[in-house]
This record gives sequence, C-alpha cells and structure tokens, in this order.
Amino acid sequence: MSIAITGTGSFRPSIIIENSSFEKNTFLNSDGTPIDAPNKTIIEKFKSITGISERRYAIDELNTSDLGHLAAAKAIENAGIDQETLDYIIFAHNFGDLSPGKIQGDTLPSLASRVKHKLGIKNPKCVAYDMLFGCPGWIEGVIQANAFIKAGMAKKCLVIGAETLSRVVDKYDRDTMLYSDGAGAAIIEEAEGKGQFLNHETATYANDEAYYLFFGESYNKDIKEDRRYIKMYGRKIYEFAISHVPQAMKECLDKTGRDISEVKKIFIHQANEKMDEAIVKRFYRQYKLKPPKGIMPMTIGRLGNSSVATIPTLYDKVKKGNIEGHGIEKGDLVLFASVGAGMNINAIVYEV
Repeated sequence: MSIAITGTGSFRPSIIIENSSFEKNTFLNSDGTPIDAPNKTIIEKFKSITGISERRYAIDELNTSDLGHLAAAKAIENAGIDQETLDYIIFAHNFGDLSPGKIQGDTLPSLASRVKHKLGIKNPKCVAYDMLFGCPGWIEGVIQANAFIKAGMAKKCLVIGAETLSRVVDKYDRDTMLYSDGAGAAIIEEAEGKGQFLNHETATYANDEAYYLFFGESYNKDIKEDRRYIKMYGRKIYEFAISHVPQAMKECLDKTGRDISEVKKIFIHQANEKMDEAIVKRFYRQYKLKPPKGIMPMTIGRLGNSSVATIPTLYDKVKKGNIEGHGIEKGDLVLFASVGAGMNINAIVYEV
C-alpha cells in the first residue's frame, strides 16, 4: 500500500512584525527585575541565536481555526479531491481559538469540527478531532493519518497545524519575540506512485522534562490579572533537543534501510535557527559526516516560530518552489523532525 502526501496548503498572516517593533518593550527577568541590557542589545542577541528578523501576526478578525481553514482549503484544492470523501480531519494546535484580549482559549467545539463546518462538509462519517501534542502535533497527526489508512480505517485524511501564539505571549518576556501565527495543511491518502511513508518514530519524555514548556504568569509582578502566558526554560529545551532529536532521526532513518546519502531535505520544526543547525549537525555526526549544503530549508527568519504550523508551511513552500535554492522532486527522500512541549519528539522518513 502506497500512502502519500497528495496536496499541501499554507496561510501566512498579513501583519509583519519586525524586530525593531520591540525596541520600546520593557523586558524583565523571570523574577520581575529588569534585564541589565539595552533593548537593542537584547534584540541583536535574540536575532543572532534564533535567526528571526520578523514574524507574522494574524489580524484580529481571524482566529486559529480560520487560519487552519484557509490552509486546509488550499491543500484540498492542491490535491484535487472531493472534500466530501475525507475520512478524518485532524487539527493540531495547543491553545484553541484565542480572541484578542480574552483570557481563555476556546476549544468547544473542537477546531477540527469548526474547520469541517467552514468547509461545508456534509458527510457525517468525516471524523474531526484535535491533536494536542506540542510543536510536534502536525507530524503526529500525519503519523496517525498514515496508521488509519494502513489499518483500512480511512482512505483520505486532512491534517492541519495552526496557531496564533501572538495572543499568548507575555510582552515583558523576551521570548515573546520568538512566537508567531500561521497555518499549514496536507492531504494524506492512499495513492499509488505519489509518494510513500517509510518509517516514523515518536517519544514522550515526561519526568523532569514535562514542564520545560508551560503556562505561567507574566514576568511583571505588578499585573494582578489572572492570566497565563506561554513560558519555557529555553536552555533546558535546547540541551534536551540536541541530545534526543538527532538520535530519534537516526533511528527513524536506519529502520528504513536507506542510506544517509539519499536524504535530500530535512524539514525540521522552525524553533530556533542555532538549535536546528545543532540538531542537524549532530544527526550527521552520528554517521561521521558533515551536513550537505542546502539540506535544511528555513523559514524562521521571516515567519518566526508558529509551533505546529512551521513544518507543514515549510514543506508546502518548498514543494511549490517558493523558497529560493530549495526544491524537491519525485523520488526524493526527505526527513521530517520536531520537538516540543510534553516533551515530545517525532520524526518521519518520506519518499516524495
């Protein structure tokens, strides 16, 4: 059975937020004390580590499910399928729909059900559900879609990754500059000659690592509003990722019996440029090799970290030739990999 990605789509929000937009922010340490450095220095250091020079925010009128719907519609059109034949809609996100200024995420009904409604799908046997798996959520949704099809439970699945992280950031935390909004989607279906999934790996580390990413209070201790924001222990995440992700990638590839030299592209979660580079270097070091030039396309510099949306957006752009110097062709071997809250890790080896 050949199961393939037959269509892709992404949505890039229209509001561009450049690094200079944060020059007037008041950045604080976690204990509420001011960071002992000028904002320009903080921003320059941030750029040198993450590679981010700008990011995208959604307009107030669009929510996470709206972004997901826009990406999904493009993926359906790209695949050339009848949307009524979809068996599953799997929507990966972390915070639900987040209305600007509100303190609660909205997940009732599920975002997947909202997308089904927006698409106008009438078929009740098209099952819609949400995936909460941190940044690796879209990849995990693809893994599940592949499993459903292999098991004979489905023939066509829509997997979406979307987030509006700009609405859960603490403006007093310098990490606010990391996050962005966006959406990507793909159609996974049984289709001969259009690609095939060769292997996957998934793991959850939830002992010491469970709360490396969490919901926490503002660093501004004078704020009395009962509101929570996305928080992380950046150094711990970095060390965890470069220690565990390369190993998972190697295990995933080795089980296919394919050689490292056959890998044409690595689509890695756009979390942090330096971290992603370190992961890929360590991955190749396990084979006593250096990464080939151009192996890792990146969008983080212009789009920021949109969590579950980064990989499907990246793949869509490369597949359609929208990233200069990068492309994939039929028969190419590619590797997907991600790490995020949980702490979760996953990887897929896919032949285009």
